[in-house]
Amino acid sequence: MTEPAQPSDLQAWAERLESNVARVLVGKQQVTRLALAAALAGGHLLLEDAPGTGKTMLARALAASLGLVFKRVQFTPDLLPSDVTGVSVYRGGEFSFVPGPIFTGILLADEINRATPKTQSALLEAMGEGQVTESGVTHRLEQPFFVMATQNPVEHEGTYRLPEAQLDRFLMRLSVGYPALEEEVALLARLQGVHPIGTLEAVGTPQELLAAQAAARRIYVDEEVRRYIARLTAATRAHPQVLLGAGPRASLAMQGIAQALAALAGRTYVLPDDVKTAAPFVLAHRLSLGTEARLLGIRDVQVVGEVLASVPVPAETVPARP
Repeated sequence: MTEPAQPSDLQAWAERLESNVARVLVGKQQVTRLALAAALAGGHLLLEDAPGTGKTMLARALAASLGLVFKRVQFTPDLLPSDVTGVSVYRGGEFSFVPGPIFTGILLADEINRATPKTQSALLEAMGEGQVTESGVTHRLEQPFFVMATQNPVEHEGTYRLPEAQLDRFLMRLSVGYPALEEEVALLARLQGVHPIGTLEAVGTPQELLAAQAAARRIYVDEEVRRYIARLTAATRAHPQVLLGAGPRASLAMQGIAQALAALAGRTYVLPDDVKTAAPFVLAHRLSLGTEARLLGIRDVQVVGEVLASVPVPAETVPARP
């Protein structure tokens, strides 16, 4: 397969991947595209939804479609950091490092909020710097690498809230959502026999993903679009219901996702609409709301909606042809 280098190549590459994932996930084209955008931007995903909505299946289908090694860790209260990152063992008179499941292409951290904060923090270095340090020795993770973590928001007993530093490492927070009636009927018919995930073949390669990531980073971002991104992020810090707003990492994430969305649409430049599409999924989970907001039942996505409504949208700017 030809590595995607041009916008038209990226668009065709993405459509091929989305069609393959759709064999497993019915009616989830937008979620699949956003997850693919996160992969293009080189970030990590937090999937927050009710049980049984397809969070795990999305991770498995993406890994299979991209030809990436997939590993799953069930996070529980007794899980140790070394169970994720790896451990040094004494063999033949010397210590040798045995890599943990984090050394993979896609790591599914299932029900991440069930593990203790110490185990949750074991992911921070890998997610932020692409490496694991054990006994003073740093081990680099092969690229591409990204974490997809799930948590069930309706369950609170036996769970540990993800701290702000951990949430900020996730590029986006997505919700798969329940299928529509006809989609659920189609799902029942499709999965009546053998589950298609077992026969899902790769339609891409890790090398293609790396090339696509490089191509997405070259997408043009106008100065006014950058200013719009910065204003949105700054507006979250000034919102009266927000105790702690989004930081510069959120601005970088929003620009990266906007570039990825533009690339997936076959464009060579970012539109303000790309930023508006990305904003709720990038900003909401990074906001810490005040006590009054929580008592009033105000949600973080509502605050992002108010921010988007309050910040003027710049005019669309197309880069001049050379």
